[in-house]
Amino acid sequence: MAQVRFDAVRKVYPNGYVGVAGASFEVADGELLVLVGPSGCGKSTLLRMVAGLEAISDGTLTIGDRVVNDVAPKDRDIAMVFQSYALYPHMSVAENLAFGLKLRGQAKADIAARVAEAAQVLELDKVLDRKPGQLSGGQRQRVALGRALVRQPQVFLLDEPLSNLDAKLRSGMRVEIARLHRKLGTTMIYVTHDQIEAMTLGQRIVVLKDGQIQQIDTPMALYEQPANLFVATFLGSPAMNVLRGTLAQTAAGWRFDAGEGITLALGDAGFPAGWDGRTVDLGIRPEHLLPASEAEASLSPVVEVVEPVGSEVFVNLRLGSHALIARLPPDRVPVPGETLPLSIPAGRVHAFDVETGARLVSSAC
Repeated sequence: MAQVRFDAVRKVYPNGYVGVAGASFEVADGELLVLVGPSGCGKSTLLRMVAGLEAISDGTLTIGDRVVNDVAPKDRDIAMVFQSYALYPHMSVAENLAFGLKLRGQAKADIAARVAEAAQVLELDKVLDRKPGQLSGGQRQRVALGRALVRQPQVFLLDEPLSNLDAKLRSGMRVEIARLHRKLGTTMIYVTHDQIEAMTLGQRIVVLKDGQIQQIDTPMALYEQPANLFVATFLGSPAMNVLRGTLAQTAAGWRFDAGEGITLALGDAGFPAGWDGRTVDLGIRPEHLLPASEAEASLSPVVEVVEPVGSEVFVNLRLGSHALIARLPPDRVPVPGETLPLSIPAGRVHAFDVETGARLVSSAC
């Protein structure tokens, strides 16, 4: 096991495109860190630089106590699991697991012991004689993980390993990977565009956009205290509601004017007095739009589409020209066309600068 440290690491392509702009952070020894962001944000480029598959344009990359900028991939003591299983179809599961070790000249007894251990950990011991074509998608992904596991590397690199699985298998494999990490305690760097995977797997998450790090923190800290509007809207499903308007401090508390005759009563939102009259982007999580009586309502949008998902209901709403979504309990399912009075708990709104997107910090948000 080893820590991985990025010091001002940059990747600039020959055409001048900046894939990664000065990334500086550390992956602790034994940590499972997730790199997340939309396509083209630089997450896979960072992972490939750790693997040695992408040259580093500038900065320093350290694995353990060794700078690896110019170290060949085979000498970095890492193992990588790709989006594609890349299994040899003519080989059995056992042969696929052992192949890399055979190429490295490991002793047969050592290979057999490592394969047996990996197969037991990943519950593959009963399918060792099968070919990949005889396995389910989840089993194939476990074989790909096992092929990396038998290497006993310092660092595991996982590049969107679950993207080819259906929703049920993906959920199950998330649990498998988390369980595997807890058992092994090995340093893992996991790349995904799926914010659910990021939130459920990562001990810490690095959120990227356009080659730049937006924020690094634990999943719940990112969710509750996003650094900017991008992080706020990227993490969370359904995504955060955002309205642009002006704050006003009144005798009855704070109000928010979104235009079109739309005003929201925010009560004691805890904003500084200097924010009176300030134009902001106001963020409200779907779970913080709560059913209310007409007298208590902060807003009264019209129901457009209702999405029951069992334990909760996603309600798509229309407030003037604004689209909103609320996450409600399933005890009373609203119907399209009705007006739905909603309230917002005090201190459960986020304000963002309209120019920079940075989260405006106050005593309550």
